[in-house]
Amino acid sequence: MARAATTSDAFNAIAEPRRREILDLLAGRERAVQDLVAELGLAQPLVSKHLRVLREVGLVEVREQGRQRLYRMNGRPLKPVHDWVRRYEQLWSERFELLDAVLAEMEED
Repeated sequence: MARAATTSDAFNAIAEPRRREILDLLAGRERAVQDLVAELGLAQPLVSKHLRVLREVGLVEVREQGRQRLYRMNGRPLKPVHDWVRRYEQLWSERFELLDAVLAEMEED
């Protein structure tokens, strides 16, 4: 079975844990590759590879400032991921409510 390309959409791109770490860092503020390398403790080529994938699906934008390339997160491509996960929120809310009811009954006994 052929593996899906990691650059096809946000779902595939964020399936890789290091890319999620990069997005977590970029969600706070824009950073240069060197900053990401230092914070993640990864080799620069690996960070650049992940940034390329994130850029291809639109999750990361880049701007040049002098010799530096500064990356920042673009959360818009995560909307389909959010919408998909949100469908399961209702399921978990119902289960937690049932659990709360059971715990309340146990306390009464």
